[in-house]
Amino acid sequence: MKKIILFLSVLIFSISIHAQSGIPSWKITSLEKFINTSDSVVVINFWATFCKPCIHELPYLQSVSEKLKDKKVTLLLVSLDLPEAFPLTIDSFAKANGYTAPIVWLNETNADYFCPKVDKAWSGAIPTTLFINRKKGYRKLVQDQMDQDTFEKELRKAL
Repeated sequence: MKKIILFLSVLIFSISIHAQSGIPSWKITSLEKFINTSDSVVVINFWATFCKPCIHELPYLQSVSEKLKDKKVTLLLVSLDLPEAFPLTIDSFAKANGYTAPIVWLNETNADYFCPKVDKAWSGAIPTTLFINRKKGYRKLVQDQMDQDTFEKELRKAL
């Protein structure tokens, strides 16, 4: 009986932690819908908690995007972490670093399937950032870590 109660307690605790996470799980179709229906300049950054170059650029991606928020800039951070990192590792990493930009976890395992749906030129490398302004017909993919000045220049081109 004690084992059943312990098991149920652990199960309920893990479900409640999972439900409390602010990190949604998206399939590539959800990301495509987000891209195709956005009415603002969209910056989508593909990153992972284990990627040092990704972690280095995230703070200024957020601060520059926030600075240009009045110009209708939306930053979306798309985590490509492994399934075992979802949602707790990603959520605790985001909270520990004070990230306020929306974060989603891309629940896909086949890069040959989802990468070309984002951009035909994407090799799957991270960090990768996609700049989109549907009103201008602007779309640019950067498959590398950017410094703050380069990021801001690329973002201003999208405006």
